[in-house]
Amino acid sequence: MLEITDTIVITESQLEITAMRAQGAGGQNVNKVSSAIHLRFDINASTLAERYKKRLLSLADKRITKEGVLILKGQQHRTQEANRKDVLQRLKELIITVTIEPKRRIATRPSLGAKHRRIKKKIYRGQIKNLRRKPSHND
Repeated sequence: MLEITDTIVITESQLEITAMRAQGAGGQNVNKVSSAIHLRFDINASTLAERYKKRLLSLADKRITKEGVLILKGQQHRTQEANRKDVLQRLKELIITVTIEPKRRIATRPSLGAKHRRIKKKIYRGQIKNLRRKPSHND
């Protein structure tokens, strides 16, 4: 059981965890020991609240498939258990990010002084660019 917050808990039955051989260069054990962990978490079939599911699915994350399955792979550590803890921790952090309510933006207008300063800067920059021009043959 993975406890995300006090109210959000993900059971082991919702997670599909498989061990496999790690990729890349390694020592003598790399071709013999299945130390990498492959975690699959079906967002739509999970017990998460609907608003969290929607936020997870709306993330621009290449680890989430079109079917709504989050796939995490852990192979940084030498042991299977360390990779398993790493993958579960990353899943927990990802879900925590969507539980935080985004602040609603309040539309504001620039003050009159800010408008005047902006126009003043634009006029000043235009004058500088005018001075860079080659003089015309009328002058």
